[in-house]
Amino acid sequence: MFDPVIAPSGTLLGLLQRGRGDGTLHALTAPRSEALTALNHCVLRDPRHDWQVENRSLYYARLYLDLHGELDEVEAHLFDSEDILDTDESRTGLALAVLGHLASYGRLDALQLLRRYAAHGTNWAWALDELALRDDDAGLRALAAPVLARFATDAEGEAELAVTVRDAFEPRPWRLWADDPRQSVATRVRRAQETGSFDRWQRQMSPTGPRPGWSVRAVFAWAQQGIERGAALHVPAARCLSAVAGPEDRPEIVRAAEDGTEGARCTALRYLADSDDPDALALIERAVATGSASVVETAVDSFERMRGLAAVDRARGWAHRPDRLGAAAGRVLACRGGLQDRDLVLAALREAVRGEGPDAPTLWTLVDGAGRLGIAAGAPVLRHVYRETASSHLRGRAARALASTDPSFATGFAVECLWDCEETTREIAARHAETGDTRVVDRLRRLAADPAEEAEVQTAVRSRIGPEETPV
Repeated sequence: MFDPVIAPSGTLLGLLQRGRGDGTLHALTAPRSEALTALNHCVLRDPRHDWQVENRSLYYARLYLDLHGELDEVEAHLFDSEDILDTDESRTGLALAVLGHLASYGRLDALQLLRRYAAHGTNWAWALDELALRDDDAGLRALAAPVLARFATDAEGEAELAVTVRDAFEPRPWRLWADDPRQSVATRVRRAQETGSFDRWQRQMSPTGPRPGWSVRAVFAWAQQGIERGAALHVPAARCLSAVAGPEDRPEIVRAAEDGTEGARCTALRYLADSDDPDALALIERAVATGSASVVETAVDSFERMRGLAAVDRARGWAHRPDRLGAAAGRVLACRGGLQDRDLVLAALREAVRGEGPDAPTLWTLVDGAGRLGIAAGAPVLRHVYRETASSHLRGRAARALASTDPSFATGFAVECLWDCEETTREIAARHAETGDTRVVDRLRRLAADPAEEAEVQTAVRSRIGPEETPV
């Protein structure tokens, strides 16, 4: 999947793509046709950089309900000829997830679309998972024949069916079909279930990788073999070292960290850092100066994992470095530094935004650190990150940090956060939004009554609403 093109944050499309609460609020006051056009654009062209961790489906489903939006464009997208040519689940996954939420809100047209797509669409497994959570037994039983017809009855088809049943995210349909009164359905599904269980047992009985009795040298050789195959094995290899290495092996491990093969060097650095070895910091600095790209990356990651006071103290000295180790030092101080490190963390935060923009990966840790340390001077930068980032998770972290650093948060961003796409951000808003705003009172009551809302959000809402349902 290509990175989506995100519209400017000041436009309706840009707000909806980001999943911001202001997107919903602006859409409800915009011309309905304009709002639906922007909404359909988002649903049919997934705007998320990482669809596995960012939420949008409930956010968009709620907006369809508020706008009384039709599903004609979603239907056309799902059943377009491109569905056969482009089998990547990211093309239709968001649309199917939105339909799932709409079905849970009682939209029969959404439920029928899901049933039809599960029977005929390419990404049928996703649609079936949505139906598994929301459809009745009769609706699921009706899909048994068209789903099973996708698999040939020869040995290859039966093997493919067994893998599909074994790896199903939602097992409910398959369990229903295993008890289907039609023997042709039940027998085939039960056989697939038995085969899948046997395959899983075989994998558990035939593990690959390290064996008891390995030496330090054998672990290093295994890690290097992984490098040569294009697989980074230094993390499990470091765990193996913890099991096989004794005090007498330390000189060999230190030598590997200094100038060993790439696999051995990465493994040794990780092991020494996790062990809080007294020479680990010096070896990390040497690796950053002399190592390959993967060695440098491992050295930086290993440094950030260190928890001792020596690592924090060294981070204060490295924070001014203009390289990756300096950036890592800023993150270490953000996570484990004290109040005396506020200026260094703020400088790292400003430099990251200035140099890499509001979506820089390093900002996740630095934003958390600004909130943890209560860096009030960082509020303007945090507000910029909140407005501009395309990551709804990073925006939620910025909101949490603003709650600790910005006195205006309760009457500002916290209000719009009640409509945010991320449940953790809505939870923050439910705890902080100023209830003098009538929109806040109405929204809190609606969230409290919405069966699709997450339990953590509703708990936060109830902490603000008394027995008489009067927000406090």
